[in-house]
Amino acid sequence: MNSPGKFASFKATAAKVWALSTPYFRSEEKWKARGLLAAIVVLNLAAVYMLVLLNEWNRVFYDALQNKDQAVFWQQLGRFAYLAFAFIIIAVYKFYLTQLLEVHWRAWMTRQYLQRWLGHDAFYRMELARFTGTTAGSPDNPDQRIQEDVNQFTSYSVSLSMGLLNAVVTLVSFVGILWGLSGAFSFEVQGSTYTIPGFMVWMAVLYCVVGSVITHYVGKPQIKLNYEQQRLEANFRHHMVRVRDASESIALDRGAQVEGQQLDLRFSSVVGNYFQLIRTQKRLVWFTSFFGQAATVFPFIVAAPRFFSGAIQLGELMQIASAFDRVQGSLSWFVENYSTLAVWRATTDRLTHFDDALKRHEASLSPTVENHTSTDGGLHLDNLALGLPQGTLLARAYLDAQPGDRIVVNGPSGSGKSTLFRAIAGIWPHAGDAVALPATFRHEAMFIPQHPYLPQGPLRDALAYPEPASEYTDDALAQALRDALLPQLVSRLDEDDAWGQRLSGGERQRLAIARVFLKQPRWIFADEATSALDTAAEQTVYNRLTALVQHRDGALVSIAHRPTVAAFHNQQWLLERRAPNEESLFTIRAQDLPDGAGA
Repeated sequence: MNSPGKFASFKATAAKVWALSTPYFRSEEKWKARGLLAAIVVLNLAAVYMLVLLNEWNRVFYDALQNKDQAVFWQQLGRFAYLAFAFIIIAVYKFYLTQLLEVHWRAWMTRQYLQRWLGHDAFYRMELARFTGTTAGSPDNPDQRIQEDVNQFTSYSVSLSMGLLNAVVTLVSFVGILWGLSGAFSFEVQGSTYTIPGFMVWMAVLYCVVGSVITHYVGKPQIKLNYEQQRLEANFRHHMVRVRDASESIALDRGAQVEGQQLDLRFSSVVGNYFQLIRTQKRLVWFTSFFGQAATVFPFIVAAPRFFSGAIQLGELMQIASAFDRVQGSLSWFVENYSTLAVWRATTDRLTHFDDALKRHEASLSPTVENHTSTDGGLHLDNLALGLPQGTLLARAYLDAQPGDRIVVNGPSGSGKSTLFRAIAGIWPHAGDAVALPATFRHEAMFIPQHPYLPQGPLRDALAYPEPASEYTDDALAQALRDALLPQLVSRLDEDDAWGQRLSGGERQRLAIARVFLKQPRWIFADEATSALDTAAEQTVYNRLTALVQHRDGALVSIAHRPTVAAFHNQQWLLERRAPNEESLFTIRAQDLPDGAGA
């Protein structure tokens, strides 16, 4: 037995639990949290006190039965009635306040994690790091960590801590009772007489210590298996969500069979791990069931000689059995809760892993790109290094954009066109050196992705996203749809639907462009924003985008492969592959375009 190693593991787990638990009890809700916790502790202590009173009631009641004392019998039944009523009140409010604490704690932790996960684009950067393998130990399935793991952590933390408190207080309360009732046990060895005072107490301790040690070794594999089970369940659920979101594309590609195989593979992993888990649980149930059943008769077997000798009456025997059960139950808390402890330990590890990842992200928030305010109101990229997650340098950018410019970005696939937009937007973590932006750039710039995100809900919310639709009039919303060639959607503003799946690819792109017409930004960055539109629609849209930036004294920067798009621009940023062994893979140069010229 590696005691130092096990103690170190216990300290590490306790430190994790402390780090996850204390922020709530020090938060802006600390008085509510501490008040609920104090009330629950008081009610748990009151419940243990009621058990002590009921234990003493056992002795008097069963003695009355043995002595056929009818008066005492009815008197004790009346006493039991108000004891039971008090116990019920305590049990109800203990349950109610415990649930309140769990709900409030979970709500606070969930909001905190959501805020941290969504803040500073952590959700994007952590997912990018996980899929590119640039950060070791990037957490998987943050949705599960925030939704399920937080729920389990708060619920198990409260129930297990209160259970442990009950066990300790019950042990302290009943061990003295059992010591006084059990008497001494004397035996002779080689002519010498030895006496063990409080024999029943020592038997309970021995019984439970042996049981706890065996339980630990039988149930230990559950910790790792529970951790893995949560991960595999999350992966299975995540893939099903992906299939649902991409249902049309999968159907068009006739990919149902392939996705079915992938889902079956993931579910087989879930089932396989679960079979290992239940086999481990079966072995533990074998032992704990035997342990529990044996504990029922064990005190009667030990105390029977004194009862049959007439040293104690039936009431005292029942009191001894009751006290032994409470002491044994307290000492067996570890045995009875091992499976729950295993799940709680796995949940704590997963949540700590997620929390550590958020802390690493928050510690690395000092931007690699220095954002300065330009003095002339233009956008300036001064030696902007565009890198890949693996460290490869794509290109260095020395570029300028002024109000009135219309710039098209061209280059081969994989050259870094979209990465350039991400760096300008300030979300690409693998970029370095300086960007000078207009003072109001962050509020007056919009980026139109090739595959826009459309939230589920009323169409007006999808159109105004991420601002609330209430900030815009119905007339403004309708006009934006018309400008983006979506007049057929004007009458559906209040229709609730999954618009990302309901609309065609071209309609989704036009809805994203409608957002631009609605919000009237000065700076527009379009990343293949019209790739799903026909030529006529594309020309109409670009005519209107050009008119918008001219009206707002702004600029338009577009990524496009179609030569027809270049006709709406007067400059070009061209990415060209460099010779092997150069510092970067590509070079970026700016050049003027004649009116109506193609790339």
